[in-house]
Amino acid sequence: MRKIRIGQLALTLTVVAFVGCNRAPKAPQEDILVSHIDTTVNPANDFFQFANGRWIKENPIPSSESSWSIAHVVQEETYNRLKEISVSAAEQKDAPKGTALQKIGDFYASAMDTVAIEKLGASPLLPELKKIDALADAKNVLQLSANYQTYLNETFFGIGIGQDMKNSEKIALYIGQGGIGLPDRDYYFNTDARSANIRKEYVAHISRTLQLAGTKAADATIQAQQIMKLETQLATKSRKLEELRDPNSNYHKMTVAQLSKLAPSIDWQTYFATMGVKTVDSVIVGQPEFFVQLNSLLKTTPITNLKAYMKWNYITSLAEELSKPFVDEMFHFHGKVLSGSLTQRERWKEALDAEESSMGDLLGQLYVSKYFSPKTKKRYELLVDNIMAVYKERIEKLDWMSDATKLKAIEKLSKVNKKVGYPDKWKDYSALTISRDSYVQNSLNVRKFHFNYELAKLGKPVDRTLWDMTPQTYNAYYNPSNNEIVLPAAIFIVPNMPDSLLDDAIVYAYAGGSTIGHEITHGFDDEGRQFDWKGNLSAWWTKTDEAKFNQKAQRMVDQFNSYVVVDNMHVNGKASLGENIADLGGVVLGLEAFKKTEQYKSGKKIGGYTPLQRFFLGYALSWLGSQRKEKLAQMVMTDVHAPAFLRVNGPLSNIPEFYEAFGVKPGDPMYRDEKHRVAIW
Repeated sequence: MRKIRIGQLALTLTVVAFVGCNRAPKAPQEDILVSHIDTTVNPANDFFQFANGRWIKENPIPSSESSWSIAHVVQEETYNRLKEISVSAAEQKDAPKGTALQKIGDFYASAMDTVAIEKLGASPLLPELKKIDALADAKNVLQLSANYQTYLNETFFGIGIGQDMKNSEKIALYIGQGGIGLPDRDYYFNTDARSANIRKEYVAHISRTLQLAGTKAADATIQAQQIMKLETQLATKSRKLEELRDPNSNYHKMTVAQLSKLAPSIDWQTYFATMGVKTVDSVIVGQPEFFVQLNSLLKTTPITNLKAYMKWNYITSLAEELSKPFVDEMFHFHGKVLSGSLTQRERWKEALDAEESSMGDLLGQLYVSKYFSPKTKKRYELLVDNIMAVYKERIEKLDWMSDATKLKAIEKLSKVNKKVGYPDKWKDYSALTISRDSYVQNSLNVRKFHFNYELAKLGKPVDRTLWDMTPQTYNAYYNPSNNEIVLPAAIFIVPNMPDSLLDDAIVYAYAGGSTIGHEITHGFDDEGRQFDWKGNLSAWWTKTDEAKFNQKAQRMVDQFNSYVVVDNMHVNGKASLGENIADLGGVVLGLEAFKKTEQYKSGKKIGGYTPLQRFFLGYALSWLGSQRKEKLAQMVMTDVHAPAFLRVNGPLSNIPEFYEAFGVKPGDPMYRDEKHRVAIW
């Protein structure tokens, strides 16, 4: 993502006329780029801080947040819009049953009804906790675990439904590692003081949570240690973040009979049947060694420990919808300990987040009708075409790729499906029941609905019109199986600035480089390049070209491995490789497209800066923000994206035009010797 993931193209690409997206190159009353600049910083020393430093100083991280960035500012604007929609819907208590207004209004009302939620306390948990207490053996545990999967509670391991990576016309059932409560397997094993403290806090968090649900303090203390031990054993055979990025090594298609040999402690036919999977002839296993470990643990772990683990997973799956003591406890660990937030956010924002994940397309229909016009949609569709055209040109001119591979790369590029703004067809929520009676019940209904929605895809033709993000989402993604880029309406928003006042330098950097170009490049990063134009894992590169690509990619790995983020923690160059390739590719594509505009050709300054300088300032605007130390440490361990400041300084230090624009010379911190610079696409 950009913010997401991976993509595709074809043999002929219509020549696109490069126009300025109807933006006159004149400065608004307050130039958004100039107003962010910290003039005390030399751009050749730290361009991110130069471009964004004043804004960062004037906009400290709120106590309720672990970071504060342009994404948060856009989200604040979106929150206010969605709040207006939701409050208005909630006030219409007589909205016709089953309509978008009724479901949005009733969901929001139930989430905000703290009187009813507090009155219920832990009682919504009790029926299931009694079921867990009655479990007699591991077989019973697994049967209940299979039922929980239908409510998106992935106890022990993860399950997913999606396109077969080697046959994109088919929908497949995937299973993979999971079952741990900390953000990543390395949290269980790293020996630094920060990780050790998090493990200590985690065990205490488990104990307190169990006590809130009715477990005696002494028992909860023991059970917390047992749960931690079991999760650590699962983590032992869980793959590292960088290892999960290799699509081929995480693809193991098996018959159910073969899966039963791999992990015979689980009756897989019964497990899938309990989930509602009526017929399944094969399963794609992500990490076979994990299931061998799980199989062993199911045989050797005492039933009391398995039941404690089941309780813990069930409680935490619903804790955010329960009374204040549960919410406070979740915030203490996940907000304070892991992320560094100091206070909780307003409840209405949490309610809107829950509403967004529950029925975002219903909100989206109302959102785009008010805030994203067909005219704006066309404007950015044209910008996508401009970026695609320069990518084709760049592929044709590559000096390291053979003609045979170039033809296939251009073919893949020409086949990329471009989804901009909002979908042509919206998700159908008619099977979802929402009322004002119970926030917990609404949450359970939503989870069951989404599981059934995905389950219904098995055995059906692939629907390539679907979106996995809502229009009001400040994000974007590339889907390798569909060879598509998906660009929601909100990703094009520049806070507090009407689109008409943005000059092309900003537009081609902010939307064209960090978003559109970024996502298109994902189709050709270290993961995406392994998928052909049809969306299948396929070896379409010559061996020589593949070796040359890998050499260039290793240079990128080495560059980012060298960056220190916080304390002595370095970026994981291998885990973040795809995003770093996409960042570099995106800014290069945005720049090439910008060079064809009238603004660039004119060379006229705006706000005291040349078009080329404004382009790079506009790119830095994309990553405007700061993070707390705790959040940075968490990102290093769990995120495939580098921290924001390195998403600016990292790629720009590889681009000759950046050196030209800001006079970067040997000896400057932003300077990289030419032999170490990365140039791929």
